[in-house]
Amino acid sequence: MAKTKVFTLTVQNQPGAVAAIAKALGSAKVNILALLGTAQGPAGTVHVVAEDAKRAKKALDDAKLAYQEAGAEQHELLNKPGALAQHLEKLAAKGVNLSSIHATAVKGGKKAAVVYTVEAPAKASEPQVAAPST
Repeated sequence: MAKTKVFTLTVQNQPGAVAAIAKALGSAKVNILALLGTAQGPAGTVHVVAEDAKRAKKALDDAKLAYQEAGAEQHELLNKPGALAQHLEKLAAKGVNLSSIHATAVKGGKKAAVVYTVEAPAKASEPQVAAPST
């Protein structure tokens, strides 16, 4: 398991929005490992996992692209049916609740990659003690 970051950017739903992000990272020689973009109405969200998170952060800052970053874990799996399910079942058995997940493999490749962020565990609230009545 490797620690990494997922960068989340909100963009306008228009031609070239994702290209601007890819250009900023590519110009800084940052390799994109995974990218997921979705649009809803006039806006969209792009999630990026970069090979070098520190360089990605600098490139996004230099390009004046606003983003949020979240710590993530990256795992390499065998590229075979059921490998992802097996890995996710282990996480579920440990009580890990995912906030986001990106998984990819190349057809015919031996390995697949999965990157996920974890929902912060709920903090137990302290029990309320009733004040003695007077």
